[in-house]
Amino acid sequence: MSTAWSPSSWRSKPIAQDVVYPDEAKLNKVLNKISTLPPMVTPSEENISNKIGLILSFSLILIWGSRVPVVRVGRIAGQYAKPRSSTTEMIGDREVLSFRGDNVNGLDPNDRTPDPERLLSAYFHSTTTLNYIRGLLTSGFASLHHPRDWSLNHVRSPSLRAEFEKIVDGLSDALDFAKTVGVESTVAYEQGGGRGTLGEVDFYTSHEGLMLAYEEALTREFPLPSSIRQKEPATPPVERADGHVTPPCQPSLSAAARLSASKKYHYNTGAHFIWIGDRTRQLTHAHVEYFRGIRNPIGIKVGPSMQSEELVRLLDLVNPDKEFGRITLITRYGAKKIDSYLAGHIRAVQATGHPVAWVCDPMHGNTHTAHNGLKTRDFGAIIEEITACLRIHSECESRLGGVSLEFTGELNDEGYSVTECVGGSMKMSEDELSLRYASFCDPRLNFEQSLDVAFMISDHQKKEYAEKVRGRSAKTGMRGVENVLYAELGGKSPA
Repeated sequence: MSTAWSPSSWRSKPIAQDVVYPDEAKLNKVLNKISTLPPMVTPSEENISNKIGLILSFSLILIWGSRVPVVRVGRIAGQYAKPRSSTTEMIGDREVLSFRGDNVNGLDPNDRTPDPERLLSAYFHSTTTLNYIRGLLTSGFASLHHPRDWSLNHVRSPSLRAEFEKIVDGLSDALDFAKTVGVESTVAYEQGGGRGTLGEVDFYTSHEGLMLAYEEALTREFPLPSSIRQKEPATPPVERADGHVTPPCQPSLSAAARLSASKKYHYNTGAHFIWIGDRTRQLTHAHVEYFRGIRNPIGIKVGPSMQSEELVRLLDLVNPDKEFGRITLITRYGAKKIDSYLAGHIRAVQATGHPVAWVCDPMHGNTHTAHNGLKTRDFGAIIEEITACLRIHSECESRLGGVSLEFTGELNDEGYSVTECVGGSMKMSEDELSLRYASFCDPRLNFEQSLDVAFMISDHQKKEYAEKVRGRSAKTGMRGVENVLYAELGGKSPA
């Protein structure tokens, strides 16, 4: 694409899922105000913490099982808006505008007119949440010295508590050993010592880049951070005719990197990572136009309706230079459809040489309506899609890089988790959904179900590593893992 890009060039394209405000002058006034407010995040910001125990516990379980670092990205402190399949809905015998999220309108049927003041409210709620998260991190909450504070008070499943205790006990032994041999400071952060690696955690915020006027207002220019400016690769060693080897030259800052030190780039400062939704990825429309110009890493939702050729063209548009780390593909097919689509999408991307990270979203393709009318998701279908995704990536000599889950650590006054998804180790039934159903949008995994998923993935990673160590086929091992997981967690999708 040769046309010049700017934060507002998307306005020249047709746009899907747009919100129509009755008072455009008021909208422009609010957007102008947002464009003068401080950025919520900056491209070089470090050590951003998260929303407390559940995601810390989840990532600890994964790290313990896989022995690889985990990047934590949460949909938090961002855009409180959602796409809808219809602009209106029926409530009783009355047709009203659909609820589009707190950024746009209210859940009350009498509060459905889009109000620009809600954008300002979203901005200030987001900054307040970010400040709380950062304060939580600097308080030592994320320290590996007391992971029991994150989860065990809330976990009511004896088997989950026992599994998490095993990890905590092993971690405590490792930390004691590190302290004994002098690897770790003997003075804890809470007692005046430095936080160090064991007391810090990186956490990044994300949301779907849906409301482009809001996103544009928060798009600012920054120079490329020095830590990620391009460096020239080291010159490889060369063997001369006389047998001597010329040593490699050390990398130096390239001419392009020196220029980039003064050049500025457009960043969306409302979040570190934003994604294009399945309903707004039209190649010639506004969302793709906006996303192609921002410097943030971006995600793309990939579902059954995405043709392989369309996916390739989309990657060419948003990442024409095939930059590593730029694109994450978030697949969301449903347990019954993943075998029909994922392998084709993987092979199409592999053929182009586009570097992408693959993430499995096992939530959005597995939503159904329970007999009591509540939207829910079956835990068995969720793990079926995850395990199928692991298997297919292995068969395609690809690698699944992560999972995208909708979960919550939300508890009621009595300390009980929400009841929105069925199944899991607590064997939640549809009859129990109405006990503590709290979501206004999509059903979420509760505390125990989330840890079920974490242990499932961790077990797979441990078994996969053991198979490689023993020199056996990872594919053969994966079939055994699937059977064990289904037997332990009731892994079957609804009929």
